[in-house]
Amino acid sequence: MTDEASNRPEARAPRGFADRRGRDLTAERRIVARVSEVYERWGFEALETPAFEYADALGKFLPDADRPNEGVFALQDDDDQWMALRYDHTAPLARFAAQNWETLPKPFRRYAYGPVWRNEKPGPGRFREFWQCDADTVGSDRPEADAEIIAMGCEGLRAAGLAAGQAVIRVSNRKLFDGLFDAGGITDPMQRLTALRAVDKYDRLGVEGVRLLLGEGRLDESGDYTKGANLPASVIGAIEAFLASAEAPGLSRAGVLDAVSGAALGAAGEEALKELAAIDRALTAMGVSQDDVRFDPTIVRGLEYYTGAVFEAELLLDTKDEKGRAVRFGSIGGGGRYDDLVSRFTGQSTPATGFSFGVSRLASALRAAGRGAEDETRGPVVAIVFSEDDMQHYLDAVSELRAAGIAAELYLGRAGMKAQMKYADRRGAPAAVILGGDEIAAGQVTIKDLDAGRARAAAIADNDAWKAERPGQQTVARDQLVAVVRSIIE
Repeated sequence: MTDEASNRPEARAPRGFADRRGRDLTAERRIVARVSEVYERWGFEALETPAFEYADALGKFLPDADRPNEGVFALQDDDDQWMALRYDHTAPLARFAAQNWETLPKPFRRYAYGPVWRNEKPGPGRFREFWQCDADTVGSDRPEADAEIIAMGCEGLRAAGLAAGQAVIRVSNRKLFDGLFDAGGITDPMQRLTALRAVDKYDRLGVEGVRLLLGEGRLDESGDYTKGANLPASVIGAIEAFLASAEAPGLSRAGVLDAVSGAALGAAGEEALKELAAIDRALTAMGVSQDDVRFDPTIVRGLEYYTGAVFEAELLLDTKDEKGRAVRFGSIGGGGRYDDLVSRFTGQSTPATGFSFGVSRLASALRAAGRGAEDETRGPVVAIVFSEDDMQHYLDAVSELRAAGIAAELYLGRAGMKAQMKYADRRGAPAAVILGGDEIAAGQVTIKDLDAGRARAAAIADNDAWKAERPGQQTVARDQLVAVVRSIIE
């Protein structure tokens, strides 16, 4: 191996980062455009914050103040301050709200979309860079603000491509468990956290698995032992009542509240019930169905982040992987009330609530459900090149198409016609424009409808018959170029 060859870098993408071509970008842009239209119709203002924030403003992932690079991608500026790429859109919102609070309309309603970055171990379907889309209301403590975010989330998911019955937003309130723990005398923060993590595994482990983790612990199939929360039997029984309410068929939102109201919930739990009841009234007033939004006390997301209502959007569509095997996407978004985030900067309590979903994840879910056909990108019309002497004719043709609003390109390689037609096919071109010497001399143009040609050629087994029929090909007067191409595209 020569020194030059050995010094060449290997062409590779960094782990956890992905190259994306037309289909993926089209899907994500379509989702963002449609959801943004919904958010603006609901009166939310677009906001774009920098990709970088000062590391101390992010806070959440920074155990090492000297090298804050755990969980985020950070660098030290020339003034010795640490900056980090944002890991979500909420922390930058909190900084922006605190910095501009005096001049903002209150409550402040904004939506945002764009890439976020996580310095975490990558894996299948787990990336270090991905797109999120958020909507938040800062400055309102009313349960109706939560209800509005939830209802708007439903409409946003519908606009993104999910029909009725294809997704559900499950709602709970963190104060339910706070009150239950208070009433049961559970004061140890780690014991509470262990119990909540057990409940969070309910959809995977079922009632029996959660019961073991709420008690002494659980031995799984591999032989690994997970230490439990060691809760009293009375508290475990109350939590099991919560789990039962989540499984009860046909139970309305009000019915779920009735089912859990019999437990000893303490003052915080009673407050949670009142807030959820107010959310239910507002959702009902806005016409949000019981199927689109359900109350589910097992939702405990953001264990050290959310302070009140929490919500999780779950995909209900049947999805399959590239090999046709059934896969479960589960959560495609979520949010809740976070009343302590802005106060990190101001020292004053500032209520806030919001909803976020992963744009890339939702696009992947729709494709896995066989819903990605509309995202297939259409290439431009391709003009075939035969002779350098006739270049002006080719350039005139593509210019005429572009002026008519039709995407068109002139083939600029040096291959023959067969390779050019293969190129047009790979580009997903709807048509190829052929201006050979005979067409130019006769004032004509040959247009090959590539979509029709592919469909018809598939039914012709004999090569001679294919050549005789020339499927999808027509020769017309040169001044009919735009009209014929447009009819093919439309």
